[in-house]
Amino acid sequence: MAPGAPSSSPSAILAALLFSLVKRKQYGNQRCPAAAVARLPLLAVLSLAQAIVVYTDREVHGAVGSRVTLHCSFWSSEWVSDDISFTWRYQPAGGRDAISIFHFAKGQPYIDEVGTFKERIQWVGDPRWKDGSIVIHNLDYSDNGTFTCDVKNPPDIVGKTSQVTLYVFEKVPTRYGVVLGAVVGGVLGAVLLLLLLFYLVRYCWRRRQAALRRRLSAMEKGKLHKSGKDSSKRGRQTPVLYAMLDHSRSTKAASEKKSKGLGESRKDKK
Repeated sequence: MAPGAPSSSPSAILAALLFSLVKRKQYGNQRCPAAAVARLPLLAVLSLAQAIVVYTDREVHGAVGSRVTLHCSFWSSEWVSDDISFTWRYQPAGGRDAISIFHFAKGQPYIDEVGTFKERIQWVGDPRWKDGSIVIHNLDYSDNGTFTCDVKNPPDIVGKTSQVTLYVFEKVPTRYGVVLGAVVGGVLGAVLLLLLLFYLVRYCWRRRQAALRRRLSAMEKGKLHKSGKDSSKRGRQTPVLYAMLDHSRSTKAASEKKSKGLGESRKDKK
């Protein structure tokens, strides 16, 4: 199994088998009841399901002289006990033996006085939040190796530890995933910016078109109103013009008639 991947412990199965042997001894040579035998696999499954599960990162990277946080959390079917404990062990790269470097119990952190980490470890965990993380300061090449986190939460003490591998470099290398994430994030940011500009330009264009339509509509209404006024004026002026024409015609006819009468009277006198 890969480091950092939690799994259940075979000790649960051993506990179920021990329970089976005790039951057989209790009944002696008599045959065990079928119900008791049927419960054995169920007990084993429940023990596996309720085993404490520890989580850590698969690996972490740090630069020489910097610090790194080793995260450790857990899941337990029980409430966080006052007797909860966290233990960190360290196995150097290429080494076979693991040494204890940190222990937390009874609400107090204890840093082992032996080893190169005794003055460089800092407790940053909080059992209330199921956190057993530590910080290692002033990293060095000799810190390369595997760190194991073990958690006990009585009565839930059955489970498998979780491991995280530390790699110390002169300069922390840029990982491919980080570069890919940055590229994808940049592309998505550019796309979002273009969409924002597109919708902004579209909104401004539509607003301008609406303003132009309102202006044209107002101008057309003004023209219609003006033409209506002119036609009403012309309607009122027409009878006056006709009356003036009739008056001029009657005046002209009267003057012609008068001049004609005067001409006839002159003829008669002669």
